Amino acid sequence: MNKKEVWIKVIPWQKKLVTTALEGGADAIIVDREDVEKVRQLGRIPVVCPDGDIKPDHDFITYRIKSPEDLNEIVKESKTKRVIVETTDWHVIPLENLVAQTGNLMVPVRNREEAEMAFNVLEVGVKGVVVETEDLSEVKEILRLAKNQTENVELQAARVISIRPIGMGDRVCVDTCIEIELGAGLLVGNSSSGMFLVHAENIENPYVTPRPFRVNVGAVHAYIMLPGGKTGYLSELKAGDEVLVVNYEGKSSVAVVGRVKVEKRPLLLVEVESDETNYSHIVQNAETIRFVKKDGSAISVVELQEGDEILIYKEKGGRHFGTKIDETIKEK
Repeated sequence: MNKKEVWIKVIPWQKKLVTTALEGGADAIIVDREDVEKVRQLGRIPVVCPDGDIKPDHDFITYRIKSPEDLNEIVKESKTKRVIVETTDWHVIPLENLVAQTGNLMVPVRNREEAEMAFNVLEVGVKGVVVETEDLSEVKEILRLAKNQTENVELQAARVISIRPIGMGDRVCVDTCIEIELGAGLLVGNSSSGMFLVHAENIENPYVTPRPFRVNVGAVHAYIMLPGGKTGYLSELKAGDEVLVVNYEGKSSVAVVGRVKVEKRPLLLVEVESDETNYSHIVQNAETIRFVKKDGSAISVVELQEGDEILIYKEKGGRHFGTKIDETIKEK
């Protein structure tokens, strides 16, 4: 599911509402002209107003639906800017009709239930919501809902058919800004059509102190799964980027990258088979690198044996600049 934007309307001014928005990770604050500097004194966040960072009519328009004939105009306007769509009754034009034609819509909401409906229309949802309530608990709930929106990733077990050393190479550690739970990690692989779930370094062992924020993911050339169904190369990752953390049940969340470490280390090529197709991934040859089994337990690469089953993600088609396309691509 794509990342959702949350703008908080703070008219009239309420300092506590702004601080709640900042702490919850809101994307913008809507205020009157005279309150712009008050927001900037509290934190760094885009301000929506004629003198702010996001300007009405220039960056977005607000369109109030009066009749079904307004639909075409809204879709047309949304091609060049965000459109905040207002209506007294969504039965006039069901929100589904708009979401099916454009992904650049925002809608006003007053509580978590309205936000949840907007985020899940046609399983795609609107681009974002404008929160119009002074109830701090509702603001927190809406922000929590938006920022914890996850994608369900369908994982399956694949049988290990080969593990062999291949010499030295550059491997990547991804240090995130969260502590990753047991049974979770990052999806990486030599091919975007078959990505391995590599476990976080959050397991006690006699040699190294656990680092629950870290995943030692593999060689620099590998693909990594990103939010929104996209992929990137490990070599491209940097501080501030987002990655998709996935657990053994396929539940996912977004994590921000805090640091990327690239170092020369001895490498292993691991190959698996699933449905008569082979997939591979290259990781560091070290006890702390682990794959994930169906029950959520982790298995170290030094203990991995042919015939063991580990979790992978498979997809059909190919990728072009990280975006899924319906095309046959072979990567060996």
